[in-house]
Amino acid sequence: MDCAESLLRTALASGVDVCFANAGTSEMPLVTAFDAVPGIRPILCLFEGGCTGAADGYARMTGRPAMTLLHGGPGFANASANLHNARRARSAMINLIGDQPSWHRPFDPLLNSDIEAIAGWSSAWLRRTGSPDEVATDFAQAAEVASEPPGRIATLILPLDALWAEAAGPANAREPRRPDGVSRDAVVKTAKALHASGASALLLRGAALQEAGLRAAARVQAATGCRLLCDTFVPRIDKGAGLPRVERVPYFPEDGVAALAELQDLVLIGTSDPVAFFGYPGQPSTFAPKTCRQHLLARPEEDGRAALDALADELGASKEPPAPTPAALPPRPSGALSAEAIGAAVAHALPENAIIADEAITCSATAYAATAGARPHSHLIVSGGAIGWGFPGATGAAIACPERPVIALQADGSGMYTLQSLWTQAREGLNVTTVVYANNTYEIIKVELARAGIDNPGPQTSSLADFRDRPLDWVSLAQGHGVPGVRVETAEDLMREIGRAVAEPGPHLIEARF
Repeated sequence: MDCAESLLRTALASGVDVCFANAGTSEMPLVTAFDAVPGIRPILCLFEGGCTGAADGYARMTGRPAMTLLHGGPGFANASANLHNARRARSAMINLIGDQPSWHRPFDPLLNSDIEAIAGWSSAWLRRTGSPDEVATDFAQAAEVASEPPGRIATLILPLDALWAEAAGPANAREPRRPDGVSRDAVVKTAKALHASGASALLLRGAALQEAGLRAAARVQAATGCRLLCDTFVPRIDKGAGLPRVERVPYFPEDGVAALAELQDLVLIGTSDPVAFFGYPGQPSTFAPKTCRQHLLARPEEDGRAALDALADELGASKEPPAPTPAALPPRPSGALSAEAIGAAVAHALPENAIIADEAITCSATAYAATAGARPHSHLIVSGGAIGWGFPGATGAAIACPERPVIALQADGSGMYTLQSLWTQAREGLNVTTVVYANNTYEIIKVELARAGIDNPGPQTSSLADFRDRPLDWVSLAQGHGVPGVRVETAEDLMREIGRAVAEPGPHLIEARF
């Protein structure tokens, strides 16, 4: 077999069986090798940012890495925005970058670039394969690194001449490392602090925000009265009826400071001190009061769920705490749409065990709050602030969990960055229902202008924040990518169309115009 086939067989042995690909000339050996290794599913994405966004969504739902196949330095550069989001989400991912033959690079051909410089900032592990003998073993190490808790990005540069060569066979897969356990000392100290505190909170991330971790956190809450918090841009949280409600730290500094103002003790599980998204004159960069004592119970690479169980046991918490007070659904909406009405409509129409892929941007907070009392579901949020994650993130989540309906909440401005992922959803027949917040404006720009004291921007400034003079036709855009689309303007129609879309196989798009 050639080295490309040996790489894919090593991937399969390592538990990596999905590849989101946008290949070019230098990747032809890998493209043809997919027919020789049928256990790996290659999925075509029409833009490299779609590959990395989908791999991120896949990793958030499985905890395992997918591969991406990218073409040279420019291809990796196209993928970089969603690599930023994946790095912030601590998602596992393996990037394969095809490059010029090693003997051709010294001539500086047109597509030649410094891939190491382009890829280095986002990759926890980066290597250029030096010889055909290293291809399979390099991949085995990339898979090992990517799978290190809580998840890392590994990037392997593959010169074309190495892929064409003959190989002895695949490399041995390496056993993924399990999350580290937390120290007994950290558990005891945290328990003492919570016992003595008059106002405490747990700030949760990672496995601590999945169902088992949340039930452990509920035990701690029942024993101490602490609040449960999560980051503003949390990669994944399980929510809904039967689970404890977790407060999302507000976006703006003044709101974040107010939300945490009374805290005396803050326990960190898989995360760090909340930091403002932007720096504003006269506003602090961090939200916790200076008098608040912070306690690191579990680092991101440690087992946050087990840490919460150990903490609950140390506190003497009941194994079966009282059922959490159910969050109320918002009133059933009616009439004209607004951000609040869309969030409420989604909450009422959300099917059991759904996955929300949320790139609603300025409308995200209302959707998060509205769905707190909805049927049980997982909620994924764009995690690094780089827009263009929503469509591909939903695509990857649907590949990861084909038995679960995906509801994508997509702002219209950021949706234009990666709408090619609609085509992938259509080709793969994915059960993704996208609700586009179609206000034809970059609302966050207007918000920031107002915060800067610019209440009446001029026509040139306004033209950079609004496109209502040339509104986007999302129904046509969806249909052009092979996805059925419909436009709604009332909450009643939106709820009806979500129900219809979820009941029918394959992707659907609903343009919610307001």
